[in-house]
Amino acid sequence: MKGFTLWFTGLSGSGKTTLARQVEDIMRERGLKVEVLDGDVIRTNLSKGLGFSKEDRDENIKRIGFVCQLLSRNGVASIASAISPYREIRDMNRDKIDNFVEVYCKCPLEVLTDRDVKGLYAKALAGEIKGFTGVDDPYEEPLNPEILVETDKESEEESVQKIIRTLELMGLVPGADASQDFSDEEEEKIKQRLKDLGYL
Repeated sequence: MKGFTLWFTGLSGSGKTTLARQVEDIMRERGLKVEVLDGDVIRTNLSKGLGFSKEDRDENIKRIGFVCQLLSRNGVASIASAISPYREIRDMNRDKIDNFVEVYCKCPLEVLTDRDVKGLYAKALAGEIKGFTGVDDPYEEPLNPEILVETDKESEEESVQKIIRTLELMGLVPGADASQDFSDEEEEKIKQRLKDLGYL
């Protein structure tokens, strides 16, 4: 199989890392070489020393994109999981990486606030934390992601199945021996999105 990059974007707590890890497991089961680049892990290692200004956030996403580009062109399925709040930098990575697939983990702020066990959203909304993405720092939603998962409405399993099925239809992930428990309606939605984006 050819290499590709699966880029998870969305606000903190929207399910990016959870879904990325589950998708990783399925890909490995199907024989793909996979690497996950998690935003928090990258900041500890590759991007240590960067702050949270727009310039530093952009630089962090550029670095993740560069690693994904190297992995993808060498036949690896690279999975990036990072807030990546700015559309311009995500699109820059898309332009540089062959077979770039964007997954937008969409979830309303009120649901994220309820989910947040650390209470960071509540602190940001109260003004105790400054520059928090989605509260007082912008998050620019993807305009045409290949995959949209609404993590306040879908179960983790439903979201994972949608991601895997889309990658199967794009020819990036081999199909499973047993067909997924997918409704015809959901299958048609996925196909229509790919048609609208020019993949089918």
